[in-house]
Amino acid sequence: MCIRDSDEYPTGKTVSRVTPDTQDFANVVTLTLNLISQVLLVGIIFGVLFFINARLALIAAAIAPVIVIIALGFRRLARHTTQQARRALAEVNAKVQETVSGIGIAKAFRQEETIYQEFNQVNAQSYRINLRQGFVFSGIFPILNAVAGIGTALIVYFGGLSVLDGQVSPGDWFLFVESINLFWFPLTGIASFWSQFQLGMSASERVFALIDADPRVVQIDDRPADNLRGRIEFRNVSFRYTDQEQVLHRFNLIIPAGETVALVGHTGAGKSSLGKLVARFYEFQDGQLLIDDQDIRTFDLASYRRRLGIVPQLPFLFSGTVADNIRYARQDASDAEVRAVAAKIGGGDWLEVLENGLETDVGEEGRAISMGQRQLVALARVLMQDPAIVVLDEATASVDPLTEAQIQEGLDVVLADRTAIVIAHRLSTIKAADRIIVLRKGEIIEEGDHDTLMAAGGHYAELYNTYYRHQAPDYVPA
Repeated sequence: MCIRDSDEYPTGKTVSRVTPDTQDFANVVTLTLNLISQVLLVGIIFGVLFFINARLALIAAAIAPVIVIIALGFRRLARHTTQQARRALAEVNAKVQETVSGIGIAKAFRQEETIYQEFNQVNAQSYRINLRQGFVFSGIFPILNAVAGIGTALIVYFGGLSVLDGQVSPGDWFLFVESINLFWFPLTGIASFWSQFQLGMSASERVFALIDADPRVVQIDDRPADNLRGRIEFRNVSFRYTDQEQVLHRFNLIIPAGETVALVGHTGAGKSSLGKLVARFYEFQDGQLLIDDQDIRTFDLASYRRRLGIVPQLPFLFSGTVADNIRYARQDASDAEVRAVAAKIGGGDWLEVLENGLETDVGEEGRAISMGQRQLVALARVLMQDPAIVVLDEATASVDPLTEAQIQEGLDVVLADRTAIVIAHRLSTIKAADRIIVLRKGEIIEEGDHDTLMAAGGHYAELYNTYYRHQAPDYVPA
């Protein structure tokens, strides 16, 4: 699947397919083995009953299909109810995951009561569906036992008449009545397995729907990408998220190898989409995207992404140490290599501020260190990968001047001699770019360096005066 799929489906719903659904599906294997043993037991017991008295055994055999038919009729209701229960559980998991992730914002805006009411509504719906599911599954056993009881009564009645007529001995009749319960028990057990099978089968549908989801990004060849120079060309590229959301239309842009291009423009201009297309997170609908004059779809995706460095706007760190996160780009990197890479970012001075240097624990999602320090770790991680192409969605987090200077130094190191697409938010990064591309509604309306575009007095100059001028060293508030 591509990144777009993760945008469409809440994390909690996906997690519910990975954990409880896979467990329920795994239980089907155990149930299958139990089912086989129960079928063998039914066959053996029926053979014994037939040996005792064929006439009474045929009566039991006539009742058995009724039990099976009831169980089969129950199957559709059970499947529908189980699917609803699974969806309800996924909704609850999604709400819990979202609430826990955003609890700080909720408390800041004093929305605890709103969160409670929203969760209570989702939870109440899940309760009603699960209660209905409980009634459905609880009802199958009494119904099957009632049918089995009717069968036993018929055998007792007709068997008793046969004893009075002298067709069956009292001993055989008594033995048959005692044995018939052994026949009903595994038979009703087999039928009742449907309820548990429905849980497993409903879970399997959801699990395999996740596993078998068709990738939206499709490679047509597996060309290795080990020696990329980094030349990028958009040739008449059209891209849209949905039919109503056209982002690029016959877009053209050439980025020579080693050039740093800064993308600027209002929100929705298509800046991030260009970076994600180069990262192959999305599939474009028309045109060509060429890397070193080769169609990007012809590369082996794993090989291509090893030559691609990505720094998102909000850098994500995994639980562990700073060294672990830098080494994430290259698991076989030695401690000395990690230290050497970290020292290149901002001269390594930022490590002295950390409590334990490279062994500092970053916490969940990197929350144990500051945003600026997370950015520095993310830059070091990309540098460790040594990519040919860098896609940088420059972070807008407010940091102190020293950290910003270290981040800028780190950017200079990471972007040096590499092709770079920078979705720029800092004036210093924009000025440092070899070329500035000004976008509006997916089209290039201006391009050039900072001074040239300012002299032109066009859209870039307007953006500069509105958003970037206050970042200039000589800026004096009016």
